[in-house]
Amino acid sequence: MTQGLSELLAELRFDGRGLVAAVAQQHDSGEVLMVAWMNRLAVEETLRTGEAHYWSRSRDRLWRKGESSGQTQRLVELRVDCDGDALLLLVDQHGVACHTGRRSCFFRAWRDGGLIEIARPEVSPAELYGEKE
Repeated sequence: MTQGLSELLAELRFDGRGLVAAVAQQHDSGEVLMVAWMNRLAVEETLRTGEAHYWSRSRDRLWRKGESSGQTQRLVELRVDCDGDALLLLVDQHGVACHTGRRSCFFRAWRDGGLIEIARPEVSPAELYGEKE
């Protein structure tokens, strides 16, 4: 491991499960795409490959964004917050970021006393993951 990577990992405050929150943001538009979790290996693989890797809490394993859907994230820059307990990944999103087929996972908004959908799917989840509808 390089000295720089060791220094970065030493700055991170992983939680009791070994995870740190990671926000993925489109590097040129500022659009917030998703929030996920990273462990030490996900950070290392993201920096090594230049493609976003995350830790799936539901699958209990490392995953590369887009490994099953083809909707990948190329890392442009990784930033660490002041406390070291959250990461900001500035990425170039290829396709949609959300497993629902929307560009962003933040497709619902609280407006006028209710939760409304503000973005429709661009592609069906069945298309993304090769499932039969």
